[in-house]
Amino acid sequence: MPQTTLAAAVRAAAERLSTAGVPDPLVDAELLVGHVRGLSRGEIQAAMVRGDSLDDADASALDALVDRRAAREPLQHLTGVAPFRHLELAVGPGVFVPRPETEIVAQFAIDALAADASAEPVAVDLCTGSGAIALAMASEVPHARVFAVELSPDAHAWAARNTAAADNLTLVLGDLADTLVELDGTASVVISNPPYVPDDEIPRDPEVRLHDPALALYGGADGLDVVRVLSTRALRLLRQGGLLVIEHGELQGAQIRELLERDGWRAPTTHRDLTQRDRATTALRP
Repeated sequence: MPQTTLAAAVRAAAERLSTAGVPDPLVDAELLVGHVRGLSRGEIQAAMVRGDSLDDADASALDALVDRRAAREPLQHLTGVAPFRHLELAVGPGVFVPRPETEIVAQFAIDALAADASAEPVAVDLCTGSGAIALAMASEVPHARVFAVELSPDAHAWAARNTAAADNLTLVLGDLADTLVELDGTASVVISNPPYVPDDEIPRDPEVRLHDPALALYGGADGLDVVRVLSTRALRLLRQGGLLVIEHGELQGAQIRELLERDGWRAPTTHRDLTQRDRATTALRP
């Protein structure tokens, strides 16, 4: 019996994923084949051009993965990894999968850290999840001291795995409201991608609704319960002139600016992502 070509396997997988309503079915198909073969997406594309084949064992493994992806299990749970900036993070059930738009949010913190005149500027990532933002800061500004806080034991375990090799990063399991008090008044940057989805706004995408942990998604009636705590905690953590960076939903910028102004922050400013949607708000500690 002739083996299936990689190109045919990718086409068949993409068709099944498309029928299931998966966004970017061809990309996912290529990545799943790459996961099975231990190759990058670019290497799979090259192998397709060469006319490489897929043996029976790999074809069976791919079929099982495509079934799970068609049922809208997140691609990153199937491959076990999620890209973030220059990093590849371990992810799976129990932790929020980092999104591409958060890479832009992290840039505000990284730029501020890199520009800081201190020999060892301090950065704090609250609600760190997988550790994506914290690890990006620690690796891209290696002279900084980075601290990350996560409340969920499940997410903390993933963050611990991702950040274990970063000598300038300290990970803490705890509540952002009362951890790292020893750093009060010393941080140059505080950043957070907190839970900000209003409780009654259930996400449409099954990957989010069924697989991202509720603790990382929902932020109370208006989505801003954690942001309110974050604002007051960051005021204590930051030194004068320090930068606060908050990721949020596209309709929450005005509310967050008002909240920060009431708390006494200077220059609250909302920034758009690459799709021109409001994505982050920054402010300076007075």
